[in-house]
Amino acid sequence: MSDQILSKVRKLLAKAEDPACTPAEAEAFTAKAADLIAKYGVDRALLAAREPGTDLVGDRVVVLHPPYALDKAGLLAGVAGALRCRSVRRRERDAWTMHLFGFGSDLERAELLYTSLLVQAAHGMAAAPVPPGENAAAFRRSWLAGFGSAVTGRLRQSEASAAAAAGASTDLVLVDRSNRVEARVSESYPQLRTASRRRLAGGGMRQGYVAGTRADLGGAASIAD
Repeated sequence: MSDQILSKVRKLLAKAEDPACTPAEAEAFTAKAADLIAKYGVDRALLAAREPGTDLVGDRVVVLHPPYALDKAGLLAGVAGALRCRSVRRRERDAWTMHLFGFGSDLERAELLYTSLLVQAAHGMAAAPVPPGENAAAFRRSWLAGFGSAVTGRLRQSEASAAAAAGASTDLVLVDRSNRVEARVSESYPQLRTASRRRLAGGGMRQGYVAGTRADLGGAASIAD
């Protein structure tokens, strides 16, 4: 990202990460959730279509730290996928990692958002009481799943809106970028398998989903602050 945009996004995310931020304040931050980052992503894609050297397909590895490493993997996969990246979950010795593939600008967006969302999710889980008689770990896993589902849906909507606003020809550019990312994944993992869907028993899904609808995604509300 340009230094100016990166500075604006970081300021927004820092506000959302503040433990003193109330749910109402967080909801206000998301009045135009992810608009800034989504528009930036489309602008970079269109620029790269004219000047290919400005944004290249690449990859990076993100270590998933415990606790709830697999649940964090689900959040990262959702964020990365919404921002036109692909992710491959890997088990390496005693740790889980995610191998991300995408254009440089999209990888940067995904990692920046994911890092902030982890902090926001930690605050949200800490504030969510575990119902009597329910296993705390199971509750928090389902909470994270609900949070990730809400965040991913919002990101996809913002990305689609930004693409639509840029004009019909933008779709062809974005499809070409997605195809090139898929090709890189296939080269790196020719025998890649789809992971089986996890079954979660906890009752925190709804609370996590609500928290995800309020999470700050670096949108345009309060950019001038």
